[in-house]
Amino acid sequence: MNYLLAMIIAFSIVYFIIPILMKMSFKYNFTDKPTKRKIHRGETPLCGGMAMYIGFFIAYFISFWNHPFDEKYGIFIGATLIVGIGLVDDYYKSIGKEFGIMPRLIVQLFAATIVFFSGVSFNGFTNPFTEAYVSLPILVQYILTVTWIFGVTTVINWSDGMDGLAGGLSFISAMTFAATAVVLAQPPSLIFSLITAGCVLAFLLYNKYPAKIFMGDSGANFLGFILSIIALDGAFKQATILSLLIPILALAVPIFDNIFVIFKRFSEGKPVYQADRSQIHYRLQEKGLTTTEVVTSITLISLTFSIISIIILIIKF
Repeated sequence: MNYLLAMIIAFSIVYFIIPILMKMSFKYNFTDKPTKRKIHRGETPLCGGMAMYIGFFIAYFISFWNHPFDEKYGIFIGATLIVGIGLVDDYYKSIGKEFGIMPRLIVQLFAATIVFFSGVSFNGFTNPFTEAYVSLPILVQYILTVTWIFGVTTVINWSDGMDGLAGGLSFISAMTFAATAVVLAQPPSLIFSLITAGCVLAFLLYNKYPAKIFMGDSGANFLGFILSIIALDGAFKQATILSLLIPILALAVPIFDNIFVIFKRFSEGKPVYQADRSQIHYRLQEKGLTTTEVVTSITLISLTFSIISIIILIIKF
């Protein structure tokens, strides 16, 4: 009941706060305007990220009141930095300008560093041949942890191109991590996952096609950041070769699609961070699929990967 209650609290806060934030967004012109690359109906509020951030941390602090201080506030401070720089980016979009890449990069790496030093990290793995635990050097732990957090934050952000897409992928990933936590008997990871799922589910009720609200860069980066931490604090802690694959399978669609995008842009001589229509959702749209068909297709593929990962985990454990 405590797990379910945490999810309900997160869901309820996000669901009821969104209409208030939407009114504020219209009042202060904090909206996304249609462009050649982003085709949508009129101006759309960019406050979804703030709603999920508020709902998540209210439920988080209620549920994790006795959690280790450093880890709890390290995650909070890191996430606050991520949402903050995302809101700045969203503000620039609302006035028709582009925010520089370097400040975002620095803040994201700094936020990941804070999380690492708060105690959330990739520490090592179990040797499948000897069953001995291999503890990695601190520098390697730091590089792998920061790379993972930064990478997942980025791929979720890049996947936010259609109504309900990034939210749908994030919800599936969060529920996959929740199922993984049940199998591996990790109660904190289970609550963490369900709180995230509750926030995303409430947001999706407003973000499904045609969307009444967008999560913005603040929301997409926030979800990626939180999902990466859930993996580090959950499946990655088990440290077996199999458990290390679970987060990768849960996030397979955004990870591998955006690896493809990076190589494509690099091969074409384009800056990696230059926004274009290379992602799978844009490619499917150009094939003639509607927004609903594209989002449904991609989420079903993601769900398939997640179900496979859970089945493998259950069989092996």
